[in-house]
Amino acid sequence: MKAALAIEDGTYIEGIAFGAEKTVEGELVFNTSMTGYVEALTDPSYAGQILMMTYPLIGNYGVCREDFESDGVKVEGFVVKELCKHPSNWRSQMSVDELLKEYNVPGIEGVDTRMLTKKTRIYGAMKAVLAVGDLNKEKLLRRAVEQPSITEIDLVDKVCVKEPKKYEADKPKFEVVLIDCGIKLSIVRQLLKRNVNVTLVPYNYPANKILEMDPDGVFVSNGPGDPARVKETIETIAKLAGKLPMAGICLGHQLTALALGAKTFKLKFGHRGANQPVKDFETGRVFISSQNHGFAVDEKSLPKNLKVTQINLNDNTVEGLIHEDFPLITVQYHPEAGPGPHDTYFFFDRFVNMLKEY
Repeated sequence: MKAALAIEDGTYIEGIAFGAEKTVEGELVFNTSMTGYVEALTDPSYAGQILMMTYPLIGNYGVCREDFESDGVKVEGFVVKELCKHPSNWRSQMSVDELLKEYNVPGIEGVDTRMLTKKTRIYGAMKAVLAVGDLNKEKLLRRAVEQPSITEIDLVDKVCVKEPKKYEADKPKFEVVLIDCGIKLSIVRQLLKRNVNVTLVPYNYPANKILEMDPDGVFVSNGPGDPARVKETIETIAKLAGKLPMAGICLGHQLTALALGAKTFKLKFGHRGANQPVKDFETGRVFISSQNHGFAVDEKSLPKNLKVTQINLNDNTVEGLIHEDFPLITVQYHPEAGPGPHDTYFFFDRFVNMLKEY
């Protein structure tokens, strides 16, 4: 069956369909990871986006549910150069095609992903429509242009828990409340490994209710979309900052910066992949990190007591923050990786040390 990708700049490409038979819209973004497509497809930070992999062959090791980062596929659509029809891997439970059909997400293969990635790098991430079945070029191109931009949609509400949810460690030493803005389960796993009980609460959970739970610390998760739109979480962080140890990852890092008076801005094409170099000022070391975000913290807008600890060596954007007056650390990348290098697992150790000290 035929599928088509229509982009707001007038680009129209036809290819071969896989996954669900439907039409979706979203921001077209690229990920440079060579493996980890299962984790990427199930990462809630991709809500509102059509994900394109730059690595040409996708699906060769199949799909294993153990690798899911959430309860299912969260991307709007999936774009690949070539899809492997017959995966080979003892862990594999299904193919990518079967996975996308199960979660009602369309895909397109036979696309020149290299050309589209170059175009995105030059012109920035663009709005797109992925259609399977009924292909009307003019209609699809018009829909690509007329859909709202990612800065105009509220996405966090779609991907977070609705009620508090508890995860118990084997030998718990600490209790942490994790504000869920679209969490990756690897973050929960890393905390449980370090003997931390985790209670997930929705993004709009009030600060006074979190304090009533009397946790040892608060963690703010990753998630999709424009941080400036997640006003409830920003408000909660502002009320909690300084009252107990806090940490934030990705969207959580941006929301914390906003809560403390900084500003954020949209990156041209974002950072998505498992090979982003980050320099740490404290140690002088360079880490290779896994990232997935389209916004960044504006360094010039940072208040005096919020210090930059790490930067991205590709474009010098802020990758880490620390507060000088109270226990608060954040990073822009994904220290839990999934997929990607394990260079930055130490972020969780630092958080646990903060819990011990306070």
